[in-house]
Amino acid sequence: MSDQFEASLGRLDQLARRLRAECPWDREQTERTIVPHTVEEAYELADAANSGDDAALVDELGDVLFQVYFLALLLEERGVSNLGEVADHCREKLIRRHPHIFGDVEVAGSGDVLRNWDKIKRGERGSSETIFGSLPENLPAPLGARRAQRRAASSGFDPLATDDAIAALRDQLEAVGELGDRGAGDEQSFEQVGDLLFAAVNVSRRLKVDPELSLRASTARFCARIEAAEQLARNAGLTWNDLDIDQQLELYARARMTEDQ
Repeated sequence: MSDQFEASLGRLDQLARRLRAECPWDREQTERTIVPHTVEEAYELADAANSGDDAALVDELGDVLFQVYFLALLLEERGVSNLGEVADHCREKLIRRHPHIFGDVEVAGSGDVLRNWDKIKRGERGSSETIFGSLPENLPAPLGARRAQRRAASSGFDPLATDDAIAALRDQLEAVGELGDRGAGDEQSFEQVGDLLFAAVNVSRRLKVDPELSLRASTARFCARIEAAEQLARNAGLTWNDLDIDQQLELYARARMTEDQ
């Protein structure tokens, strides 16, 4: 690491310590109260990475980095650990989980890397011996589904190739379509829609697409198109909410055409 990096990180460490000592809000924080902010910053980082905005990515990386410094400082105050030990622990874990780089294990591709990673992780101290025992329960549903599928695949259970997974998604979509309005809100529709979403996540995993980021991007595009259509209505002296569905669809289509230009 260059002297510039060390100096920059040292200044951030000094700032974290000063805020902890002098700021009333920072002094009140514990691991439990600060982690929700950490999660929020992680989502903002994901948005920045997905947007392709490098300036935003730099900004959000800094926010996440500060969260790491602050949480490590709380450990240091309790005499449990410190940032240096956190970094050393991380380094040792990464070396241990990359035996194809730092050992004599051979891999044929990224699939082998992931299988080795999960196998090594299950053998580490404090890890559950079951396939899903250490799966976090508070992950967003798409990420939780992908993680569960990856764990199953690492155990050898991954029977569907990409084409098969897409076919299974089509089949599940047909099953949901057969419910129609008659199944609205009942237990069967609840399960069938869940299976449909799970199948969609499996396709995304096979295509190496992050389902969380992909869905967030689709939601953002949808919102932008509706807002653009609403603006077209406003430009014509109309109120979006007063339009019938055919008029709204026409403006929505125009908004999409403008987007593609």
